[in-house]
Amino acid sequence: MRRRDLITLLGASAILRPFAASAQKSDQVRRIGILATAPAHPIDSFRDRLRELGWRDGQNVEFAYRWAEGDDTRYPALAAELITLKPDVIVTWGTPAAFAAREATNRIPIVMGSVGTLDTAIVSNLAHPGGNITGFSSQNVEISGKHVGLLKDLIPGITRVAVLSNATNPAAVVGVQHAETAAKTAGLTLDTVQIHDANGLATELPALSALHPNAALVIADTLLLAQRRRIVEFIMTERLPAIYPYPEFAAAGGLISYSPDFDALFQEAAAYVDKILRGANPGDLPVQQASKFKLVVNLKTAEALGLTVPPLILAAADEVIE
Repeated sequence: MRRRDLITLLGASAILRPFAASAQKSDQVRRIGILATAPAHPIDSFRDRLRELGWRDGQNVEFAYRWAEGDDTRYPALAAELITLKPDVIVTWGTPAAFAAREATNRIPIVMGSVGTLDTAIVSNLAHPGGNITGFSSQNVEISGKHVGLLKDLIPGITRVAVLSNATNPAAVVGVQHAETAAKTAGLTLDTVQIHDANGLATELPALSALHPNAALVIADTLLLAQRRRIVEFIMTERLPAIYPYPEFAAAGGLISYSPDFDALFQEAAAYVDKILRGANPGDLPVQQASKFKLVVNLKTAEALGLTVPPLILAAADEVIE
């Protein structure tokens, strides 16, 4: 081969190489980081919706999971671990997880699958969040006031309600405030028992019982969600009617739950992730609030407590466990 031809060939190769590399990168598997307290059905719904949108695990997308396992203090370290994996997008569940992801990166897109409240200023503008974070607010803490009303409808003559909350979760603090406002309007006494980590349940659950309430209310918080079996077991041992902020509590034997439809929220989060993976800017996607809610009644538990669930509540239930 003549020297001139060789130089021409090498030059063409150098020119084409970036395009070849670009083509190769576009075919790579995209990585999604999941930051939450533990595996749960809404995350399954998230993956199912992504599959419907063309993203198949092991083919063109892979997932990196980091579970806090009920310990909110682990979120910053877990978020930092996810960053080292260089995910294309991070999906969070819960306010502490969203805060940790936001503090860990201002570059990697973050989609909040569910955050308890927007009063915590995770984003400054709902319609135009800007930056690298968007997603969905469950408004679950705001409906703690609705929880008070449901308890009053469920148990005629109720006078005192004990509230279990996580003091380290800013969204849960807001939830307690909404419950207190509703209790005052309803003429109920509200006593709040707060934990700071899962270990606090050992002392604070007995403290809740010592208040001698007519019923109990659990404020939305992913740490408490991770400890749901322990909480439900104790409350049932005390034979207390209780209302919970996630359907998983009712499935674990809790009397009644009223919450946003988290499956629907995470399906919408999957649609946002799809848009981002296809080139959308997360800061251009508005933060949206939950529009679907779910009431679950566990009749087996009601029977065990000797409680008759009013027909109006049964008629309004989206799911009845018998």
